[in-house]
Amino acid sequence: MAEVQTEGPCKSVQVEALVVIKIVKHCSVSFPTTATGSLVGMDNGDKLEVTNTFQFPSVDVPSADGHQNDASSLAAAAPRAKANIAYQNEMIKHLKEVNVDANNVGWYTSATMGNFVSLSFIENQYHYQRDNDKTVALVHDVSRSSQGALSLRAFQLSPEFMAAYKEGKFTTESLQKSKLTFRDILVEVPVVVHNSHLLTSYLLQIPALPETPEVPLPASLDDISRDPARLPAHPSFDALDLSIDPFLEKTCDLLLDSIEAHYTDLNNHQYYQRQLTREQFKITQWQTKRKAENAARLAAKQTPLPEDEWQRLFKLPQEPSRLEGMLNARQVEQYSKQVDGFTATITSKMFAVRGNLLPE
Repeated sequence: MAEVQTEGPCKSVQVEALVVIKIVKHCSVSFPTTATGSLVGMDNGDKLEVTNTFQFPSVDVPSADGHQNDASSLAAAAPRAKANIAYQNEMIKHLKEVNVDANNVGWYTSATMGNFVSLSFIENQYHYQRDNDKTVALVHDVSRSSQGALSLRAFQLSPEFMAAYKEGKFTTESLQKSKLTFRDILVEVPVVVHNSHLLTSYLLQIPALPETPEVPLPASLDDISRDPARLPAHPSFDALDLSIDPFLEKTCDLLLDSIEAHYTDLNNHQYYQRQLTREQFKITQWQTKRKAENAARLAAKQTPLPEDEWQRLFKLPQEPSRLEGMLNARQVEQYSKQVDGFTATITSKMFAVRGNLLPE
């Protein structure tokens, strides 16, 4: 489980059980395509209450970088699409007419094996958080939830990253000045699932498991009709399985892909540094030559040539943005925490049977 930080303006997120069911159903039906939707509710002090949700319709969003517009990229960009913004405002207007909480408090998205840290995710959250600093992004991991445990996490952009993203400068100098790292991009907010009183009373009426595993045999048919036998729960032997978790293998593959993307970004930055060093060496040579020429012209009592002409003759390469590298590093950290969580149970099993695995 990842460490929960509470440095942001929102201390906790309370999500209604009906909202959780809607998000899980939408993400499961749309899997493996990314599913997105809007969250509505109200701000209650330092707690954000999410009381309703609705999904975004799929729209055609033009790609700015020339990549192919597949279904996942279209769905990932849906929260900031103009058509969906108008659709969201119309839905909130209708919710107000029926006296329902109709304040936009964020958006939700689906993920696969924790693969949600991307530039599109950052742009969507910035689109919401710049107008309201308490809006959150709920991330539902469909792959993790298929193992039987609900994976629903809430994130916000840190105030430091919001200021840096607004400025739009992610150069080495600006990052060193602001001391911004990949750990300062997202702030995780605790999520609490809230049940209504009606649902709570229904859950309390569900029959509980028998207190003793031994079921007394009925003496007659009247005893059976009067007190039906309740069999104990069947034991589960899944915990004794020694095979490697397939989710662990998939997470390791995704971790290697993120590390490879990180090294690609690092190689691009090193190429920029080599280009910059080469151009700076040329400028130094030109300035040395110009100073020698001006010294000779002054000795001959001639007008010296301008020494700032190099700015017109040479063009320094522009430093690439370090944002992609920061996002890759944050995604690597996310995968590493997942691998750590998966290997905890597997390692304990291997140590339990290591006596039979080691050769005598």
